[in-house]
Amino acid sequence: MDIVALSRLQFALTSMFHFIFVPLTLGLSILVASMETLYAAKEDEKYLRMTKFWGKLFLINFALGVVTGITMEFQFGMNWAEYSKYVGDIFGAPLAIEATVAFFLESTFLGLWIFSWKKVSKATHALFMWLVAFGTNLSALWILLANAWMQKPVGYVLRNGRAEMVDFSALVFNPYGWLKFLHTNTSGWVVAAFFIMGVSAYHILRKNELDFFKTSFKFGAVFGLIASLIVVIVGDSNGREVAKYQPVKFAAMESIWETQKGAPFNLVQIPSSEKEKNSVEAVKIPKMVSILATHNPDAEVKGLKDFPKEDRPPVLPTFLSFRLMVGLGFLFILQSIAAVYLVRKNNLEKNPLFLKIMLYSIPLPYIAAQLGWIVAEVGRQPWIVYGLMRTSDGVSKSVSLGQVWTSLILFTLFYGLLGIVDIYLLFKFGKKGPAPSNSVNFVG
Repeated sequence: MDIVALSRLQFALTSMFHFIFVPLTLGLSILVASMETLYAAKEDEKYLRMTKFWGKLFLINFALGVVTGITMEFQFGMNWAEYSKYVGDIFGAPLAIEATVAFFLESTFLGLWIFSWKKVSKATHALFMWLVAFGTNLSALWILLANAWMQKPVGYVLRNGRAEMVDFSALVFNPYGWLKFLHTNTSGWVVAAFFIMGVSAYHILRKNELDFFKTSFKFGAVFGLIASLIVVIVGDSNGREVAKYQPVKFAAMESIWETQKGAPFNLVQIPSSEKEKNSVEAVKIPKMVSILATHNPDAEVKGLKDFPKEDRPPVLPTFLSFRLMVGLGFLFILQSIAAVYLVRKNNLEKNPLFLKIMLYSIPLPYIAAQLGWIVAEVGRQPWIVYGLMRTSDGVSKSVSLGQVWTSLILFTLFYGLLGIVDIYLLFKFGKKGPAPSNSVNFVG
């Protein structure tokens, strides 16, 4: 394995591990803020206990997410120095704003939220969590705008052998970035919704605090249905954006080898080689790929053969990840509809099989989110900045293979330990249930 492949592997492992924590933070902050708002409005102690219980799980996840995110930025200087030199003028700006504005906003108000129980009014305390939720999602916006520039570079000129920003507003209002933001954040909301429904299902199955966890389940069901519908709607728009600006990625997502009009959608297909050997196809939906690409059933879709081999991404992982992600997305809609229906009928306890399904479905939205990143990042190869800089040109020249191996092993061990700690703490406190009704201290 050469230094480029090893550096890519290290960044992939660290970023995918970091993104285990991010989605739950994005969604759970909104749900906790909603619960506390109801407490402030109704003064019903049930909502206070819900705020404290789910808030504690949010804090565990948030703390570990911060730690894993810091190491990712180190790699831009260690493993990807040439990339940083070439586009640091542009890429660094949104990351700096994220750190100095969004992260400070969420961390400051999270501290106020933790330490100001009974020291401010109920409404003010709820506002603190809404500002945490706003800062958390704003933080994701700036990071995703930076990533979107790598997918669709805008507002720059090539000068003095590097890319320099000439239009900051083009980066901020890059439509690719806003679609990516909406798609990524709402997928995080789905993660949080299914997390709450799964943990609540565990307790409902055991007849533990039924009113508390049935209400929590309702929060997750409604939020999950709304979020999963938005994910699909935004995903459709995002797909058209990919087809327009990254046609080779779109061709890999659909395993389209020949340019054709009215391209069909293959429900199951093992992507063929360029010579169409060893191809296995199943049911096709006529013209569906053309509809996905442009909303025109007769539109032409460029095939992979129209692009040079050296510019094509790995087809199999891109194709399979996209198929699995889409399939899971529609599964989440069906599960959320069923969840909302059973909540409305007050039939949750009478459906233990469904509750078990929701409990064991907790990992599925996490998997879907990771698959989405595989589509986005593997599908962009061989470019680190699409059409502008190849991944092989972005790796550091002064880093040795041994150094990358050493840092990869250390990161893997460190992150593995953090993963064990996170799962243990979430399992421990999630299984324990809410604090007693007379608990005043947040951490009590």
